[in-house]
Amino acid sequence: MKTVGIIAEYNPFHNGHAYQLAKAKELTGADYCIIVMSGDFVQRGAPAIVDKYMRAEAALTNGADLVLELPVYYALGSAEYFASAAVALLDKLGVTDTICFGSECGNISLLTEFAIRLLGEDDTFKRVLDRQLRSGLSYPNARNAALEACAPHLNAHMGILMSSNNILGIEYCKALHRRQSSIQPCTIRRAGSAYHDASLDNAYSSALAIRESIRATDSLTDVESLVPRSAYELFRSAYGNTCPVFADDSSAVLHYQLLSEQSTGYTGHPDIDASLSDRIVNNLPAYRSFTEFCELLKTKNRTYTRIARCLMHILLQLDKVDLAIYQSEDYIYYARMLGFRKDAEPLLSEIKKKSSIPLLSKLSDANGLLSENGNRMLAKDIYAGCVYHSLIQHKFHPGTVAEPYNEYQKQILRV
Repeated sequence: MKTVGIIAEYNPFHNGHAYQLAKAKELTGADYCIIVMSGDFVQRGAPAIVDKYMRAEAALTNGADLVLELPVYYALGSAEYFASAAVALLDKLGVTDTICFGSECGNISLLTEFAIRLLGEDDTFKRVLDRQLRSGLSYPNARNAALEACAPHLNAHMGILMSSNNILGIEYCKALHRRQSSIQPCTIRRAGSAYHDASLDNAYSSALAIRESIRATDSLTDVESLVPRSAYELFRSAYGNTCPVFADDSSAVLHYQLLSEQSTGYTGHPDIDASLSDRIVNNLPAYRSFTEFCELLKTKNRTYTRIARCLMHILLQLDKVDLAIYQSEDYIYYARMLGFRKDAEPLLSEIKKKSSIPLLSKLSDANGLLSENGNRMLAKDIYAGCVYHSLIQHKFHPGTVAEPYNEYQKQILRV
């Protein structure tokens, strides 16, 4: 049995994702494909446009065999923590042979060499990086100088570090190297539009372009050809009832949370230092919406996306101390199933035999299977799901009695 793993958000699932799934199996000769997917909140610091179960079902009807949820602490983390946790999850399953990811360069040898160099194990790299940082250079510029010093043959390829999927791919390779994992990395050159391309100009338009088109037109008309038919039908059936959800749909509940913590500050949340906490407090009287507040808070050294993630940490009450504990205990305590294909039963059986962490098919089983820290991490995933559902309720069904929502009662998808 050969198994390939893919780490994804599918926000939303589109033609490029279907292409990657098919190509990953073809290139690796895999019998099964496991997806580690962000839940209801994604790395750019926003709620997903559609909920995790709909995105999981789209993946399962387009080539995936098993979809697992990446815990929200890491789904809203930096590229390094997002990659480290997702790789740890796939590694701990004990069945993953290959991790396949998209990249702009499509060259796994180059990405792997950059990864090894950036781990900082080379003495020249360490020395030059330290000197450049002390001279006042920003980290990216100091890092580039250190790379040029320890690996001059990479100078012609430094542009690799400017592309989002390349950067994430390097982080996957770094995580595999740090773990001394037997899992092999594999990359597919990204087809169609670039990650940040907001234009709808080909069959492989980016997820960003699709989200922006839906937001601008309040319609699915322009994106129908850009997603697989099964995914489109899922989206269409839920449109206007449970989706689409955008960042500003969290504006009111975020404002409440910011006001409730204003007197104590926000440094108890991941990635928020005293300087950013003070900036949030000082600008809170000018709060109008989530996106406008991100624009107000961003600086030369703090990007919009970084600010957005920090605000989501506050909204979901993610705790800095807890996160440090989880990372010190190797990131992952469980593999929570969102769905699987019925013909993938042999894969599930193999995971149950070989995995070093529990495969959770029922949340009610968690107390007897997880440590105290594992249960606390899982509780935050459940909380995030409830917050997301409340955004749906207030956007699409205001003034009505809220539909009961309980993550414990959600059924795992079986396709």
